[in-house]
Amino acid sequence: MAPQAPTQAEAAAARAAQDQATLIRGIELQNSGQLAEAEAIFTSYLHAHPCDGIATYSLAVILMQRQDHARALAILAPCVAVTPGFAPVWMAYANALQNVGRREEALVAYDKAVAINPQYTEALINSGVLLREQHRHAEALMRFQQVLAIKPDHETALGNSGIILTEFKRTEEAVAIFQRLLTVNPNYDWGLGLLGYERLHACDWTDFEGMARNIVEGIHQGRKTCKSLPLMAFSDDVAAHQISSRLFGLRFPQSNQPLWTGQRYKHKKIRLAYVSPDLREHPVGHLMCGIFEHHDKNRFETIAISLGIDDKSRLRGRMLDSFDKFVDARMMTSRQIAELMREMEVDIAVDLAGYTADSRTDVFAHRPAPVHVNYLGYPGTMGVPYMDYIIADRYVIPQEHQRFYDEKVVYLPDAYLPTDAGLKIAERTPTRAECGLPEEAVVFCSFSHDYKLSPPLFDVWMRLLQQVPGSVLWLMSRGQTAQANLRNEAAKRGVDPARLVFAGRVPMVEDHLARYRQADIFLDTHPYNAHTTAADALMAGLPVVTFMGGAFPARVAASLLHAIGMPELVADSKEGYEALALKLAQDRPLREALRTKLAANQKTHALFDTERFCRNMEAIYISMWRRAELGEAHDQLSGD
Repeated sequence: MAPQAPTQAEAAAARAAQDQATLIRGIELQNSGQLAEAEAIFTSYLHAHPCDGIATYSLAVILMQRQDHARALAILAPCVAVTPGFAPVWMAYANALQNVGRREEALVAYDKAVAINPQYTEALINSGVLLREQHRHAEALMRFQQVLAIKPDHETALGNSGIILTEFKRTEEAVAIFQRLLTVNPNYDWGLGLLGYERLHACDWTDFEGMARNIVEGIHQGRKTCKSLPLMAFSDDVAAHQISSRLFGLRFPQSNQPLWTGQRYKHKKIRLAYVSPDLREHPVGHLMCGIFEHHDKNRFETIAISLGIDDKSRLRGRMLDSFDKFVDARMMTSRQIAELMREMEVDIAVDLAGYTADSRTDVFAHRPAPVHVNYLGYPGTMGVPYMDYIIADRYVIPQEHQRFYDEKVVYLPDAYLPTDAGLKIAERTPTRAECGLPEEAVVFCSFSHDYKLSPPLFDVWMRLLQQVPGSVLWLMSRGQTAQANLRNEAAKRGVDPARLVFAGRVPMVEDHLARYRQADIFLDTHPYNAHTTAADALMAGLPVVTFMGGAFPARVAASLLHAIGMPELVADSKEGYEALALKLAQDRPLREALRTKLAANQKTHALFDTERFCRNMEAIYISMWRRAELGEAHDQLSGD
C-alpha cells in the first residue's frame, strides 16, 4: 500500500520545523564564531522569509560587527515596519543608526525597544551611553537608574551611574555607588581607581596608602585596577603609567580599515589639525590660544576639530577667529570625524586631550592623517600604536625615560607647556583682607585641584604651618565636603583648622591671577604637579617650590622653573622640598630677591614668549611633515 501523502497542515508543520532548525543552526554557528557560515544561512533564510525578526536581527549583528552598517540598516529599516512588536529588531536598528551618526533616530528606536520590553536592560544601557556622549547627563543617569531598579547589581549601570555622579560633583553618592560596585565585583575594570579617585576629589583619604599600593601593584600585574589619568594622582612610577595607558588603550583598537594609506598630498601649506574637547574656557584652551593665534599662516593651514561644548566665551571667540577652519564635531561619530579629516587631507593631527574627559581617541585609531601627535592635555604616553609622536622637553621626559613612551619623543628646546603672553593680569590687586588672609603672616598657596592633595604632602604642609608662626595655607577647594575634610585633617595634625583659607571663585581669569600677588610661596603638589596653575603663579610673579618625581606629571613644575631660569626652586626629594619651603618662609629678603629675579626673567627667558614657543613648535611640525612626505618611518625623526 502506497504511503499516504502528508496533509497540508502536516507539510506546513514540517516546513516550520525545518525553518526553526535552520535558524537554530545559524545561531549556533554565530555563537561559535563561524560568522561566514551563519551569514550565508541567515541571508538565504531571509530570501524565503523576508523581514523575519530573528534572522534579520542575527544577520544585522554580524554585519555591524564587520562595520557594514549601511547593509545592516538596509535590512533593518523594512523589518521594524513589518515586525514592529519585536524588541530585538528595534535594538539592532538603534545600534545601526547610532553607528552611522543618526543619534536622535537611534534614541527613538531604543525607546521603541524599551516600550515593547520595559525590562530590556541592554537597550536602556546603550541609550544611556548615547545620551552621555551627547552631554545629556541627567537623562543618561535616569536610564542607568532604571536598569538598577530592575537589576540592582548590574555592574555596567553601577559604573556609569557613578561616573555621571562624579560629573555632577555629587561625590558622596558617587563614592557609595563605587563601593557597591566593588562589593558586587571586586575586580571590576578600573573600579578601585574610580573609588579612590573620587575620594581624592573630596579629600577623603580613607586607606590612601593601602589603595595606592593595591592600585600600583595591580597595574604591574597587568590588572585594570585604575585608569591611566587617575593613576597620576596616586603614583609617579613611570613604568606603571605606561602599563596603565597600554591597558586603557586596548579600548581603542587600531582600525583594520585605515583611512590614510600612504598617500602624498604635496600641499603648499601644511594642513595642521588640532583635535580637542577643550577649545573653550579650560586650562588647555588658555594655554593653546596664543599658539593658535601665532601660527604662520603662510606655512600652515590650521583646522580646529572641536569635540566639546561651545561655551560662548571670549576665549572661544578668539579661537574661532584664529583658525582657518573650525569644525564643531560634537554630534559626529568618531569614524565620521576621521573621514572628514581624511577628506580635508590633514597632514598632521594633534590630539590635545589624550585620555582626559570627552576625548575621542578612536578618531586616531582610524588613521585619518599621515602624522598623529600626542600633546599637552594628557601628560603621558597613550600606549597605542597609532600615535606617532609625543612632544615634550628634556625635564618632563629625560632621555633615559624614553623607553616608557610608546610614541617617538620629540623635544622642544625649553618647556613643553605653552603660555599665552596675550593674557594680561588685572592691574588691581585685591587686598589681603578681601582675600581673607592675614596682613603680615606668611601665606603658603596651593591652588591645585583637590584630587592632587594627598596625606604625605599634607603632612609636609602642616609641619610648615607649625614651624612658621601665624602662617596660613591658601587653597582653592571646590566643595564644602573637601573643605571640611581638610580642616579635620589639619586638626588631626595639631594645626588650627582656621589656618586653612579657601579662595572663592571669581568670574574673570585676569582677576584670579591678580590674587597670586598676595601669596608668598606657591607649594607644588606631588605626585601630580600643578601644571597650568604653576605657570599661572609664575606669570603673576609668585615663586613656586617643587620636587622632581619619576613620571611626566610629577616633573612639570620643574620644567617650568628651568624654563624661567629658577632651578634653585626645584628640590630632588620630599625632604628637600620641605626644607626649601621652610627656608623661604623664614627669610623674607630671600623671598623678595626671588620675586625680583622672577620678574626680570619673565622678560628674558622662554617661558612666557608665546611667539618664540610657536616658532619652535612649527619647526617640529615641519620636520614631521617632511618625514611623512618622504615616506620615512616616524621613529627616524630626531628628538633633538
